[in-house]
Formats: sequence, structure tokens, C-alpha cells
Amino acid sequence: MIKIAKKLLKNYTFIDLFAGLGGFRLALESLGAKCVYSNEWDKDAQRVYEQNFGDLPEGDITQVNEKDIPAHDILCAGFPCQAFSISGKQRGFEDSRGTLFFDVARIVKEKRPKVVFMENVKNFAFHDGGRTLEVVKGTMEELGYSFHQRVLNSVDYGIPQKRERIYMVCFRNDIDSADFAFPKPFPLTKHVEDFLLDDENEVRHLYVNRSDMVLRDTNNIQPASKTIRIGTVNKGGQGERIYSPKGIAVTLSAYGGGVFAKTGGYLINGKTRKLHPRECARIMGYPDSYKMSDKPGQAYKQFGNSVVIDVLQLIAQQIGETVRHQA
Repeated sequence: MIKIAKKLLKNYTFIDLFAGLGGFRLALESLGAKCVYSNEWDKDAQRVYEQNFGDLPEGDITQVNEKDIPAHDILCAGFPCQAFSISGKQRGFEDSRGTLFFDVARIVKEKRPKVVFMENVKNFAFHDGGRTLEVVKGTMEELGYSFHQRVLNSVDYGIPQKRERIYMVCFRNDIDSADFAFPKPFPLTKHVEDFLLDDENEVRHLYVNRSDMVLRDTNNIQPASKTIRIGTVNKGGQGERIYSPKGIAVTLSAYGGGVFAKTGGYLINGKTRKLHPRECARIMGYPDSYKMSDKPGQAYKQFGNSVVIDVLQLIAQQIGETVRHQA
């Protein structure tokens, strides 16, 4: 997480939909905003969320009456990339029915927040030849909002992980958003090696020694703002690749197999292992004070599904700059 000096969202309220581990919440609270409602259907994620925030998120958003949700200034939603089933020729609110985005839209229609802040996988921008994104854009415009979107990579914002995601920011039409801009990239100064745990006892069970492991010479590797692949096990498929910690991390994943499943393998102190869940947390921007699931499998899945907090903080700062002088 970035240490925020100016609380640009002080006195603003927000709701946390498809909340997961609460990445949006950590980001907005760091700028002074207050969460007034959370929703997450996954029971394991709910438990971790409650441990960290003291709130148990409500379940199954499709069953929640939008009228019962508290009034709020900002709606946050990292909604799943559920397939849009579009048979008609419209591009707005009607086309979004039957998807989880519709639940966002019906809440926006009822509560009229000042800002809607959404995140999704990179491919959401290109799904169905761009038509899916056009439906979301059309829906928000139909509801009376401007629509700003950009695909950003966390490696451009201080986090050594290749994680490209689309971020969508919508301002209610009575708010002048002409000057809103997504944050500008800046040079990476830290790499995977800067996010590793110091306690060898914490990670010793993760080391792998395989007879089919192939490694190249690593003596002259210099830090780089890209993944540095240095070896493989088995056939070198996903979850079977080994990287240098002097580079960036591969995209953390909630799923996938292989000996280094979900994190990739790294050559650390002459030995090869996958990342520890706490290291995954750090590479997603979570502070060490964050309480993780005590089930490693769940922790890996949850961080693989999560948002990068640092990127959200930087976008939220830009949102704050846009709204702070307006009623």
C-alpha cells in the first residue's frame, strides 16, 4: 500500500460490492472514505473480510433489494467477468440484464452515487469484439454518467507484477469530469526480491528439488521491469516455469496446476520455490497487518482473484481531485 498524506475522500462514503478480500476498501479508506455496506457471496472470503474489517459482507447480490442498500457517494465493484448474453441490438441497460453487472446498474439507478469505480480483467475490454464494454458504457451513459476506462499494468505503478486490468470510472453527469485522468506510469524501483519473507522457516516447505529441473546461468542477471525466465520443470507449461526474483512476478492466478501453481517458481538463495501467501499479499499491495486465510489453498485463490491496492489508491486520488471542489 502507498502511504497517503492527503485524505482527498474524507467525508465521502462508499459501498464495496463483489468485495473479495476488501482491496477497494483498503484503498478508499486510506484516502479517508468510510465504507457503509459490503457484499461478497464467497463464504471463505467473507470470513477473511470480517476478520480484517469487523463487518460480515452480505451474500448473493442478486437477492439484495437495491432499496435496502445505504445511500453512498462512491460505488466500488470488482464484478466478475460473467459472460454477457446479448441477442438484441440495444447497447444499454436492457442488454446488461442477466449479468452480474446488471446488479451494479440497478443499484446505481436507485441510489445515484456520485462516482462508480469498477475493475475487471484485461480481456473484458475486448470481449465479444468490444461489444461487452460498449454495453457497460452505454448502460452507464443511459443512467446519467460519464464513462472513463483504461487498461493499466501494476508494474507501471510500483508493484513488481505483470497484472493488466481494465479500470472504469464513471461520474454522475452533474459532476464535471473533464479534467479526470488516470494516473501516469512511473519507473519501477522494487522487484520480487524486495517482497520476499526473511524467515526461512516460513518458506522451507515450499522448496522444490526435481530431477527434471533445467536452469540457465544466473550470474549476470540485472534487475529488470519484466519477468526473467531462467528455467523449467517437466515440459515448462504454466505452473512449471522458474523466474529470477530480480525481475517482476508473473500474474498471480486463482487457478491452474503445476508444481509452482498460482505463483510461478523463483530461484531464491540457490533453491527453487513458489511464493508464500504472504509474499503474494505483498505483491498485491496488502500490508503485513492484513489477516490472511489460515488455509493456504484459499489464500492463494483469494489473492489470485484480488485487486492491486496501490493502483486503486492512485486512481482514487485522481477521483478525489475531481470531486473535492464540487458539491
